Amino acid sequence: MRRLDGRGAITFVDASDPAIGCPADREALLARFHADENGQLLSGAAAFAAMWRAIPLLRPLGLAARNPLVLAGLERLYRGFLRGRPKLQALARQLERRPGRPRAS
Repeated sequence: MRRLDGRGAITFVDASDPAIGCPADREALLARFHADENGQLLSGAAAFAAMWRAIPLLRPLGLAARNPLVLAGLERLYRGFLRGRPKLQALARQLERRPGRPRAS
């Protein structure tokens, strides 16, 4: 997403960094994706849609998500992803530890 944000419209913040002040409970921020759009803290699919609206290439998806039915469908997909995320993270760690795999620098 950072590469797609050529205009620098998005400020990415690592909520796991204890030096960063949090506007909400840190654990809650780490459990789901969050974004601030015009002073409103959004979570889940709504936060992704806000990020998409800030990136010209993805803006049509973000605008489509303003439709309550589209946003509800995206939120359902996001919740499904969250249920599978621990397995995906474990798989990614296994793949990183495989012998002969070049390490990222």
